[in-house]
Amino acid sequence: MNQVDSNSDGSGSGSPKVLLTATNRWPSTARLAIGLTKVGCRVYAVCPKQGHPLYSTSVVHEVFPYSSIHPLNSLQRAIEAVRPQIVIPSDDRGVQHLHELHARAGGLGPAGEEITELIKRSLGSPESFPIVAGRCELLEIAKQEGLRVPGTKLLKTADDLKSWGASIDLPWVLKGDGTFGGRGVRIAQTAKEAETHFRDIQGLFGGMRAVKRAIVNRDPFWLRPWWNNVRPAVIVQSYIVGHPANCTFLSWKGEVLAGIAVEVVSSDGMTGPASIVRVVDNPEMMLAAERISRRLCLSGFFGLDFMIEDGGTASYLIEMNPRCTPLSHLQLGKGRDLIGELGSKLLGQPVGETPPVTQNDLIAYYPQAWHCNSEFLDTSFQDIPQGEPKLVEELMRPWPDRSLLYRIVSKLSGIPAGIAGRGMALKKLQ
Repeated sequence: MNQVDSNSDGSGSGSPKVLLTATNRWPSTARLAIGLTKVGCRVYAVCPKQGHPLYSTSVVHEVFPYSSIHPLNSLQRAIEAVRPQIVIPSDDRGVQHLHELHARAGGLGPAGEEITELIKRSLGSPESFPIVAGRCELLEIAKQEGLRVPGTKLLKTADDLKSWGASIDLPWVLKGDGTFGGRGVRIAQTAKEAETHFRDIQGLFGGMRAVKRAIVNRDPFWLRPWWNNVRPAVIVQSYIVGHPANCTFLSWKGEVLAGIAVEVVSSDGMTGPASIVRVVDNPEMMLAAERISRRLCLSGFFGLDFMIEDGGTASYLIEMNPRCTPLSHLQLGKGRDLIGELGSKLLGQPVGETPPVTQNDLIAYYPQAWHCNSEFLDTSFQDIPQGEPKLVEELMRPWPDRSLLYRIVSKLSGIPAGIAGRGMALKKLQ
């Protein structure tokens, strides 16, 4: 475990305790830990024991192991040991685990009441848990709230695509619930291709994939949904011709406290995560955040993904991420400082005036942007963790990618292992 120096910000006994959860080794969790410590919080975490970036920071007070086989037990033990004011999940599986723990703790009598109240305070109304965990019902609620959404249909079988195709022109977008990072998104150019994508998405948690993810990617959290025979719900959406955008926001009991809207400049393919974004003033996206937050009585960090129609400004909501996103830790001034607002809420103090970390509207996420070779990289704000050299090095050499087996499979699959890109990135940092 990592110990914070007794003189560090957020290490005092009177500081609010925050518990971060992570099943993925995403950089955003470590960045959030750094930001929360700076605003006066005492940060704890529950995450995989090997290779997580949180172990490379100097700010996390204590790290607890996160079991991929018994995740609810891991969360419960960490919560009972820390007794935090709030729990912040940094990925979708962590959100689902907290939903399950809330349901389980509800049957434990008085012993579980503290846990259920903590999860409710952290995530918002439990009645909204099934909605934020899926895609179809959320978009239906957004439509009821007067927001623009693409045509969407829940697919029970591949035959449902025939009735869909009778009124909606190709191409179509198919998505699976419980997936993230673009893994469960497919774009179909033909009806036959759509049927193939439907079956492929339904099998995302199958045995062969789960074993491959566990051994090659060193991500054993894929084994549990396979063991539980999870088959993700699949939706189909009409394709919006445009460019992607998103917003992140912090909500508290249904009220949006702060938010940041961006348009995507560079990304990992058509459906993958963004690497470089441009901060924009988009009232339509922030209105969507406010209406959905109020309707579902949300608390915590959330992200909304949009497509902005070509030739106009119409923003179509396509999905929600019920967790923090790579934008969440950025302090970009009044109304755009999610970390500052959360610290203020937990400390019970007015929000301080924190100057923006940059005036540049182009933001290059670290380390994602150093792998895309974008022409915009040199003119962007380089969001490199300052004062954390060990973390900088760790993020450039992700632990799962270091195994010989991973490199062999990547080479055979024609997937770049990223070594050359990392070498270029390290030169940029020198």
